[in-house]
Amino acid sequence: MENDKKNNEVFMQRAVGASLRISFIALLFILSYWVLKPFLAPVLWGVIFAVGIYPIHQKLSKWFGNREKLAAIVISLIGVAIIVVPIVMFTNSTVDSVSKTVEGIHSGTFKISPPDESVKDWALIGNKVHELWTEAANNLTLLIKKYETQLRDLAPKLTSMIAGMVGSILMFIISIVIAGALLLFAKPGKVLADKIFRTFVGEKGNDFTILSISTIRSVVQGVIGIAAIQTIFLSIGLFLIGMPAAGVFSIIILILAIVQLPPTLVMIPLIIYAFSYAGTTPAIIFAVWSIFWSLADTFLKPLMLGKGVDVPMLVILLGAIGGMILGGPVGLFVGSVVLALSYKILMAMLEDSDA
Repeated sequence: MENDKKNNEVFMQRAVGASLRISFIALLFILSYWVLKPFLAPVLWGVIFAVGIYPIHQKLSKWFGNREKLAAIVISLIGVAIIVVPIVMFTNSTVDSVSKTVEGIHSGTFKISPPDESVKDWALIGNKVHELWTEAANNLTLLIKKYETQLRDLAPKLTSMIAGMVGSILMFIISIVIAGALLLFAKPGKVLADKIFRTFVGEKGNDFTILSISTIRSVVQGVIGIAAIQTIFLSIGLFLIGMPAAGVFSIIILILAIVQLPPTLVMIPLIIYAFSYAGTTPAIIFAVWSIFWSLADTFLKPLMLGKGVDVPMLVILLGAIGGMILGGPVGLFVGSVVLALSYKILMAMLEDSDA
């Protein structure tokens, strides 16, 4: 009996000690999360960018005579330029279009071509669109006064949306700079990732590190890469056809493509509008160009998405879409990685149970 009591006391002491240690470690993790929370998004983006562009960094460093630091600086500058230059072009285009439109409305020279009768045949919205379009073509000033209250209510929302976009752009730039710095520590970073995965999943930890790297690169190529390709070529068509606010539409197209929605949602109305002011031949060329690049993801995805990753394409797509819905742009990548890792862990458990 005495031995049992002593054993129980020892067990209780050990249990209390283990609980206190676990609680203390958990408290440290929670406090660290609160402190680092403002930096998590750009750091996550930076890690993802660094993993995604690491092969390019290695090739550049060889071209520069194994000067990894110079290669990282060049990649960072190119990345910032890729973001800043189009945004400046889009902003200038949008400001010019808005200025010309406002001047035209005030002077009475701005005219909107009347809609074709076929607009009425559009499902659900045809009659309403034809009615509004006709009012705008007949007297745009009167139409603006008619919906003045709604337009005033819309202004704060537009301002908030623009502010959010500016914040996202700044986060992208900071993330690219962080990615450039992380490229210099790629090998120690992989060793650290191996240790973390081995701690949590055991001997197969190295396999999960490789899987994470492959998944990130696959999503960068198959989601962001395809979205960027579609946006670039569709934007070229918008600028060449002289579409008003081409910059704004380009950003909308990019967002739609990233969240896996078809750019045709935007391009079809723009194609119809192009026929109202452009010549027949340019409008037809613009329509063919726009439809082709809007549907380009159907043949680009099999080539770019899932390449080099032994995880079904559906798993990566669901992870990317679900992550985007829950966590925004960062969730696009994190979601795909988490779902892919969960899938691999489940497959490993099933294989062990079969064995």
